[in-house]
Amino acid sequence: MGNMDLKLKLIIGLGNPDKKYANSYHNVGFLFVDYLDKGIKSEVYMNESGKFVAKELKKAGAKPEELLLVHDDSDIGLGKYKLSFGRGAAGHHGVESAQAALKTKNFWRLRIGIRPIGPISPIGIIKPRKKAGEFVLKKISAEDKKILERVFEEVANGLKRD
Repeated sequence: MGNMDLKLKLIIGLGNPDKKYANSYHNVGFLFVDYLDKGIKSEVYMNESGKFVAKELKKAGAKPEELLLVHDDSDIGLGKYKLSFGRGAAGHHGVESAQAALKTKNFWRLRIGIRPIGPISPIGIIKPRKKAGEFVLKKISAEDKKILERVFEEVANGLKRD
């Protein structure tokens, strides 16, 4: 993932501001921004992220391609992440909302994996795939928090190099 020389002006973490969601998997965007100690947490619910993102972009005088949106991705295994640009939302409502408000897909996204990695049984069968709704709003376990913090550290070190 050597290409971290992004010209970023704004990092926004997506999540749900309500206390009851505070440490849930759906809020890893917030947790990453807290970890970085810079960047902005959305103040609105995930599905309404767009207006907030558009407003902050304008305030920062930044173009969409100078934005990094940080959010959970239930298609990526826990402990992994992907940096992508100009991709479809793949059903992530926070991203859909941002793309609609910005009228473009051309911004950076840090997709932090939250899919539980099931134990493999002796005969090599992996636990059936959970639906995202079954785990995204659950509280992050202490074990998973450690895994996520390793991811945050790796990404943060990459972002610092520019």
